Amino acid sequence: MPIITGEQYISRIDQLGTEIWIDGERIQGKLSEHRAFKGIMNSQAELYSMQHDQSLQHELTYSSPTTNDLIGRSFIQPKTKEDLVKRRQMVQHYASYHHGLMGRSPDYMNTVVTAFACSTDYLQGKENCYPEHLQAYYEYAREQDLSITHTFIDPQVNRSNFYIELDEKPIAATIIEQNDKGIIVDGAKLLATQGGMTDEIYVMSASNDGDGNRAFAFAIPSNTSGLKFICRESFVLGESEFNYPLGSKFDEIDSLVIFDNVFVPWERVFYVNNVHVANTFAQNSLFRPLSLHQVVARQVKKTEFLIDVANAIVDSINIGEYIHVQQKLAEMLVLQETIEALLLKSEHNAKLHEFGYICPQREPLEAAILIYPKMYPRMVEIIQLLAASGLINIPTENTFQTGLNDDLNHFLQSKSQLGEERVKLFRIAWDLTMSPFGTRQTLYERFFFGNPERMSGAIYNLYKENRNL
Repeated sequence: MPIITGEQYISRIDQLGTEIWIDGERIQGKLSEHRAFKGIMNSQAELYSMQHDQSLQHELTYSSPTTNDLIGRSFIQPKTKEDLVKRRQMVQHYASYHHGLMGRSPDYMNTVVTAFACSTDYLQGKENCYPEHLQAYYEYAREQDLSITHTFIDPQVNRSNFYIELDEKPIAATIIEQNDKGIIVDGAKLLATQGGMTDEIYVMSASNDGDGNRAFAFAIPSNTSGLKFICRESFVLGESEFNYPLGSKFDEIDSLVIFDNVFVPWERVFYVNNVHVANTFAQNSLFRPLSLHQVVARQVKKTEFLIDVANAIVDSINIGEYIHVQQKLAEMLVLQETIEALLLKSEHNAKLHEFGYICPQREPLEAAILIYPKMYPRMVEIIQLLAASGLINIPTENTFQTGLNDDLNHFLQSKSQLGEERVKLFRIAWDLTMSPFGTRQTLYERFFFGNPERMSGAIYNLYKENRNL
C-alpha cells in the first residue's frame, strides 16, 4: 500500500476497536467521533492528506525501494547530507500546519522506527536479539504507512536510584512467560501520547535493576487483546475554534498503557532478556541523532509560531515602541536563531555512521534540546507579560453572537482591530499559554527528551568523549 489519505487513516483507526478508557468510561463506536479525539484525529488526517498535495509531494514522499510506490519521506534512511536536508524540510512542512504543537505527529515515530532500523547492526550476534524482526517491522510500517505511538517509561512509583519492585503483580510492564510462540507481558507503561489513536504501539523497556524480564522491545497493534489505554482528562474544552483555537485541534491525548497478559508473537519481538542491549540500544543507535533532528526541526517552527503570536499582540495594542517590549521579543528571536543554527550545523557536520547511514552531528542537537526546555517556559511568560489583562478579557464566541456584539466590538477594540478580531487573537495566546492545553505544552517541552539535569550530564560526557575535555 502506498501513502494513505486522511480518510484512510481515520477509517483504519475507527475499525480497530481498541480498548480506550476516558473519564471512567470505555469508548464505544467510532473513535473519530468522540469529543476528545475528533479534533486531533482530523488534524492527523490532514497530515496524511498533505502527502497527496502535488505541490508538496516531492518533498513529503519518495519512491519505495521495494515497490516503487510513493511512501512517506519520514521513513527514508539517510545516505547523504541532502537526505537530511529533505528530512528537515518534510518535518517543517508538517510542523507549519500544526505550529509545532503535535509532538507525536506521524513523522516523529516514523523517524524513531527508521532510526532503530538503521541500527540493526548493533543487535547482530547479541543474545536474544532479533535484528531481522526489527528490519521487517520497519519495512512493514513504511509500506503500510502506519501510524505509531510509543511507550518507554515505567509508572512513577519510586524514583530513588535503588528502587526494586517487589509487588507480586507487576507494576512496570514485565515478561511473565515465554513459549515457542512468543512472550506474555503484564504490567503498565507510561506515557503513550496519542495512545489508542494509532495503528500500532512501539514498546521499549530498560532494566535499571538488572531484571531481564524488564529488558525488551517489541511493537504490536493497538487493538491487541489485553491492551488497554487509560487516557488522562481531555483538554478539548469545546469544539469552537473561536474559543479554543489550538486545543480543539491539537490536543494529543496522553495515556497509561496497561498490559493484561498481552501476547506478543516472536516476529514482533526485537530483543528480550538482554539487559545490556535494553539499557544501551537507544544511546548507541541512531535514535538520538535522527529523532533529535526531527524534534529540533519541529521546535524551530513552534518557536516561529510563538514569535508570530507575540508580534501580533504587540502590533494589536501598539506597544512596540517600548524598550522592554523589544527586549522581550529579542529574547524569543535569539532562541529561534540559536536552535535553527544548531540544527543547520548538525546537518553541515553530518558524517557517515559506522552503520552505513549519514548521521547529523549530535553535539549541536543535544545543545538545542538542552536550551529549549529552559527557554520555552520563558517564551510563554513573555506572551503573558505582553498580553497582560488582555488574556482575561476574552468573551466567548456565543457572547459575540448576541445583541452585545456592537458593544464588544467597540469597547474591546485595539489600535488595529475590532473587538471580535482582537479577542480571537488573545484567545490564541490564552490557549497557547494559560489553558490546560497550553500548560500541558509547557510541561511537555520541559521533559520532551527526559530530565534536563540528566541531559546536561549526557552532553558533558559526549563532549568529553569526542573532544578530549
